[in-house]
Amino acid sequence: MQKHIIIIGAGPAGLMAAGRAASLGTAVTLLEQNNRPGRKLLITGKGRCNFTNDTDVDGLVAGMPGNGKFMYSAFTRFDSYRLREFFRQLGVESKVERGMRVFPASGISKDVLRALLMYAKKSGVQLKYNSKVRSVVAENGRVRGVLVSSSDGTTEFVQGDAVVIATGGITYSATGSTGDGFRMASELGHSIIQPRASLIPIETIESWPRDVAGLTLRNVRATLLVDECEAESEFGEMLFTHFGVSGPIILSLSRQVATALISAKPPIALVIDLKPALSYQQLDDRILRDFRKHSGQSIHNALVDLLPRHLIDVIVQEAGVDEAKHISQVTKDERLLIGKTLKGLRLHVARLRPTDEGIVTAGGVDVGEIDPGRMESRLIEGLYFAGEVIDIDGMTGGFNLQAAFSTGYVAGQCSAGGGY
Repeated sequence: MQKHIIIIGAGPAGLMAAGRAASLGTAVTLLEQNNRPGRKLLITGKGRCNFTNDTDVDGLVAGMPGNGKFMYSAFTRFDSYRLREFFRQLGVESKVERGMRVFPASGISKDVLRALLMYAKKSGVQLKYNSKVRSVVAENGRVRGVLVSSSDGTTEFVQGDAVVIATGGITYSATGSTGDGFRMASELGHSIIQPRASLIPIETIESWPRDVAGLTLRNVRATLLVDECEAESEFGEMLFTHFGVSGPIILSLSRQVATALISAKPPIALVIDLKPALSYQQLDDRILRDFRKHSGQSIHNALVDLLPRHLIDVIVQEAGVDEAKHISQVTKDERLLIGKTLKGLRLHVARLRPTDEGIVTAGGVDVGEIDPGRMESRLIEGLYFAGEVIDIDGMTGGFNLQAAFSTGYVAGQCSAGGGY
């Protein structure tokens, strides 16, 4: 008798799991509560879909600060090179951009989703939309199937030899990531590490960022201080917004911010080094040269070669120097204060943006209760997990989607009896 696998959630992890299981000769039903699949996938990478990072297994693990070691086996079996080849065979060529980020060559996320749907269809997956799974049914420590509500309001039991929960996390709830998978897993006895948004913009106590909203800074270093102790530091690109700060390095630091806010509410600050390539002395020499070049002018005009115009007033004000002064009136101490501010522009964290604005979810099903080589529950036989529902999360740069595809691949293969 043919084995029947039920996959819950038609996102990247669910589509990969379904296609892989069906390709091994099992009957697969993929249940999606929305009226179309992959809604969150379509908006990733600003609609361009940064689906992996061009690095090896160790690099992928290093890119997952949230339980990266748990991912070692899954990444080994389905790494970034295999993923790129997988999409190439489905007609989606890829390209590598800054930070080793990998995108479809077209720069269109729909191409990635279209390829996944093609893979599922060719493999024989039965995809059902508007099908909301209410619960996973288990008896005597083994999965029996799921209870499903249809759009007409009826509920039915669907028998299954194995169930893969790939429902996503809690961010971007409009796409269907409503945390249902956490509830289902909890009802079956699994421990849930408190879900929280990760890779999320930060609101600041200071209001001046709105005056320079839209300004992007590149090649800067942001250091997170928790109770005045350095917690983490990132180099790269950031963005000022109407509420505070965002951009790749800020999103990466937000994970530590979230952790600090959960454990307590200590003073949390961001210190921005606008000129990390220069020492204090080198920077002062540069400022002095610019002052000589623009002698007789105001401080504002003297700094145009060093800073974006919109940021000059902020730096001078934060340094406590009268912006109306001419260069000839600026003392050495004031000049040094300007340099110190350039190397340590300080912002204080008020809060993270609303959960729905987070790119991924940190927290989820405790990895200690999941076999990392199979993605199968250690508590319930025949129950598997894939993607964001697991307590794993990575940095920006394609690591999170790679984790979704890798766990989906392993869960699909092992649920179908494909083994290691």
